[in-house]
Amino acid sequence: MTRRTRIVFNAPRSFSVTAALLGAALGAGSSVAATYPITAEQRSTAQRTAQAGVALSELLPNAPDSYTVKPHDTLWGISGLYLKSPWRWPELWGMNLEQIRNPHLIYPGQTLFLDKTNGRARLRMGQAPDSTVLRLSPRIRSSVSATDGIASIPFHLIEPFLNEAVIFETDQLASAPRIVAAQEGSVLLSRGNTAYVRGDLGSDREFRIFREPRAMRDPATAEILGYEAAYVGAAEYVREGETRSGADGKPEVIPASFVITSIRQEAGIGDRLNPVPAREYSNYAPHAPQAPLSGQIVSIYGDALNAGQNQIVSLNRGARDGMERGHVLALWRDGVRMIDKTDPTRPAMKLPDERHGMLFVFRVFDRMSYALILSVKDPVKAGDRFTQP
Repeated sequence: MTRRTRIVFNAPRSFSVTAALLGAALGAGSSVAATYPITAEQRSTAQRTAQAGVALSELLPNAPDSYTVKPHDTLWGISGLYLKSPWRWPELWGMNLEQIRNPHLIYPGQTLFLDKTNGRARLRMGQAPDSTVLRLSPRIRSSVSATDGIASIPFHLIEPFLNEAVIFETDQLASAPRIVAAQEGSVLLSRGNTAYVRGDLGSDREFRIFREPRAMRDPATAEILGYEAAYVGAAEYVREGETRSGADGKPEVIPASFVITSIRQEAGIGDRLNPVPAREYSNYAPHAPQAPLSGQIVSIYGDALNAGQNQIVSLNRGARDGMERGHVLALWRDGVRMIDKTDPTRPAMKLPDERHGMLFVFRVFDRMSYALILSVKDPVKAGDRFTQP
């Protein structure tokens, strides 16, 4: 059997990895592994695959013989280089379970080799099958800690929406604390300005600012599924309000004082406040629904008419329907309705629906969810449907 010699040159360097950025963004402390739990099902799949490998038919025709992990790579991206279905990441892990103990802790600088023997495929780390690897310089990798491992998906695309994209189950913002006045009589407020607020503030100190809640209706039934409000910014509670007797003896209201700490659009009188929720730590690893799951897109986030890759959409399915964070869904384009002009009777016909993209669910509410468009061929619009992949 022919032996191949592969020369690997790894210059010393440091790495800024997406997972580390995510840990900071989500306040995950020092352990990203805790943020990405490995489910029993994922581990079971990996163990089965580790023993048998993956059928060559499951590999992409152009799957590379070797790949060196780079900073900002994601498990989704690497899986997409090898497997026809990238969400089947446990199988990528399972190809080399002995070396890749935790799929969330694959590091930049590691080289993966594809071993195809006996009609099965396994992904191994280190030396390529039937080859000799010569290393010409010191191979430096950032310190092996939980925050160095690559992330499952490109989290920088969804991190801004973890607090901003919110669906309220009821129209609770109608009675939420509200901005009643601005510093020095201003109408609009920017970062650093003081806003005066009335309402029940409770014990919270940090709040999000929202505007114009709107009812979100199911495209099929027109039933109200929740309420979405435009995110304006954030504010910090700095001074309590009070009610006291005025000069004429009548009650006089002194609003609470807030400082605008961040802004997406200028805040204004009448905007509503809602406490910043605790960060949620949940499994974001891509996986297919275990049971059939289908529905429709309710809206494009930001009121656009159409959406493309890396944009956010809301879905008419939520936790009560079995939706989970990390679910990968297939997007479908409705077949065009037209007349068969080749038939003298000119019957109406509908072309077959075509699958044309993929969604990744990252926020789940009771009756709705938010998803990132991972890939798409044609513009996505409200009413388009999705299914399990």
